Amino acid sequence: MLELIKEPWPWYIAGPLVGLTVPALLITGNKSFGISASLRHTCAMCLPANIKFFKYDWKKEIWNMFFVFGILLGGVIAFSFLSNPNPIIIDGNLKTELATYGVTEIYGMLPEQLFSWESLFTLKGFFMMVVGGFFIGFGSRYAGGCTSGHAISGLSNLQLPSLIATCCFFVGGLIMANLILPFILSL
Repeated sequence: MLELIKEPWPWYIAGPLVGLTVPALLITGNKSFGISASLRHTCAMCLPANIKFFKYDWKKEIWNMFFVFGILLGGVIAFSFLSNPNPIIIDGNLKTELATYGVTEIYGMLPEQLFSWESLFTLKGFFMMVVGGFFIGFGSRYAGGCTSGHAISGLSNLQLPSLIATCCFFVGGLIMANLILPFILSL
């Protein structure tokens, strides 16, 4: 059983399990799925300033904080006990392309040549981590939710704004991966 849990699950099992989270939350507590709202709840809890955006009854949404804590705890457990010691298999063409940008040591999910404390203080690392993080946060706030909230919860509730946001997320991802990322990696 442990070996089954350690292996990646196929999309036709993992996808429906993630998708069933939405109706389970709606049926059990009339709650909607989304992760980015937890940052707002955290700020409202920790910074009781006179800012209109944070002035609401965050205690009604405390369940979301437990949900996010469960995700964090699940990640720690999976990393500590279920991680696969074998190197990640990367297509040869991708390895060749990444090598042209100086990324040659790919042993984990994130290449240390791009995502480490040392690379943070380079132009490339600054763009990847700081500027990229800013755009993720800004985009999530501007779109009224993150990809999980819109693509999983919003689409399952047939919300047109979520369809538009999800399409924009995918177009933005394609533009980033094919046009902007090669430029950043060549810095």
